[in-house]
Amino acid sequence: MIGRRISAAAAVTLALAACNPQPPKATPAPSASAVRPRGTATPLVFDIRGMGTANRPVHLIQQVHNRIDYDLLASSYESKGPQGAARAVFQNARVTFRDRNGATFAASAPQAVVDQTANTVTLMNGVHAHTSTGMTLQCTQLVYARATGMLHGTGAVVVTDPKGFRATGSSFDSDISMTHMRMQ
Repeated sequence: MIGRRISAAAAVTLALAACNPQPPKATPAPSASAVRPRGTATPLVFDIRGMGTANRPVHLIQQVHNRIDYDLLASSYESKGPQGAARAVFQNARVTFRDRNGATFAASAPQAVVDQTANTVTLMNGVHAHTSTGMTLQCTQLVYARATGMLHGTGAVVVTDPKGFRATGSSFDSDISMTHMRMQ
């Protein structure tokens, strides 16, 4: 009886040993650049392109606390980068910026760049703009800093008020209503 128990135990041990796979062969350690802390994901990098039409242009509305910060229309766009840090380039752009008091600043340019990381909207290559109070602006490049709500224009700046007063300079800084402006 004891012999049978030993042979049964030996048979079970032999069967289990036969089913047990061998440990995997050693693989070379990954390089330092390929090692990631456990639980971190590789961010997805998006490359998105779109075309509008004459009747339905590309349309982007940026809101802050249920208030429209700016409204952008364009003929086409290309956006590259990870979510939350993308940089989108718009062609034939028209942007209307709005401040908290309801003043508007409408600008158009051949190209506009919305940079999520810098939190800016930049119009380039010849900007033409006007305010809701009738002031006009021309410059080469215009940057809107979303965090401060301020505009910074450079290159052959020309500002004209509704009464015909005209000022020129190489750069300017202003709020959206252009009531607090500094020109150089």
